[in-house]
Amino acid sequence: MRNIRFVCLLAAITLLISVSSAQNGGGKKFTVCIDPGHGGAQPGTFGKSTREKDLTLSVALKLGKILEENMPEAKVVFTRKTDMTLGLRERAKVANDHHADLFISIHANSLPDNTPETKKQSIYGTETYVLGLHKTQESLEVAMRENSVILLEENYEEKYQGFDPKSPESYILFSLTQSANHESSIRLAGLIEEQFGKRAGRNSRGVKQAGFQVLWETAMPAVLIEIGYLSNVKEEKELNDPAVQEYIASAIYRAIREYKSGNGRIN
Repeated sequence: MRNIRFVCLLAAITLLISVSSAQNGGGKKFTVCIDPGHGGAQPGTFGKSTREKDLTLSVALKLGKILEENMPEAKVVFTRKTDMTLGLRERAKVANDHHADLFISIHANSLPDNTPETKKQSIYGTETYVLGLHKTQESLEVAMRENSVILLEENYEEKYQGFDPKSPESYILFSLTQSANHESSIRLAGLIEEQFGKRAGRNSRGVKQAGFQVLWETAMPAVLIEIGYLSNVKEEKELNDPAVQEYIASAIYRAIREYKSGNGRIN
């Protein structure tokens, strides 16, 4: 009888330790998956002398370095660290396979070529998107542009099960498939935009929602960051400044750190 009680007690203690370990991530590092938008055969948007794929990689690598140097409890995973072609589904798969806690996709914005020059030079700043039904025509246009890289992938119709990135009707799917991590994604996006405006000296255009395929595929809180407009001559020049890129990367890092802490401001 005494042995049975001992075995039961031992089992109970083991269960408590197991539950506690699960609640604390089982010693798992806080994993951040950084996704430099575009790459390889997918250059993204263009400025006068800038390709989006080069700019996003530069900022992403700076962000990864800052995280590794200042957050020892974090593990950094990249979807790409070189100029390589990668599909949207493959990007999300990297995050999912590493059981990432956060997915950060970095992009640069641009207005269409046929936009009046005066408008191009009047619109600039950062925007951070979370998965959701686009609220405005502008958000729909950004989502359609970013998702259009699907068309460059082989067998895209089969791979994405008939999803047409150019069809507004396809985006109804996103309103029916809201992420379970929606609130956490919004919180992270808000912290990022706050850091951009107050710490990095950028013009924050706020948090927005749109149907980005890469966010829909991920299984964790996820954001897509547009770090500025390459169609704006002044902002394009700023974004090519390594110091400005460092400020932007540092702002994202501070937001991640504050998000992880769950409270308080970062000094």
